[in-house]
Amino acid sequence: MKNGNSSVLTEREKDILDFEQSWWSLSIPREQAVRERFQLTETEYVELLELLIATEAALEAEPLLVRRLRRMKDRRRQEHVARRTAAQEVK
Repeated sequence: MKNGNSSVLTEREKDILDFEQSWWSLSIPREQAVRERFQLTETEYVELLELLIATEAALEAEPLLVRRLRRMKDRRRQEHVARRTAAQEVK
């Protein structure tokens, strides 16, 4: 991945954003599609995607998609914190 401040995406980064726009319409599971298309595990792909959506270049290239993915990431983080807090209160 290039410098996070760069305003130019690599072809792979563009491909990842394109995949995020349409993976749900594929006839195979997402994890399998990630393996076949990017030769990455799901974990590696998610880590790469999270780095990508944190860049201004990605936001400029696909603002609606990147904002949606950022919201989803934030929501998952908030749910995780809430579960941990609730579990600690039970103890």
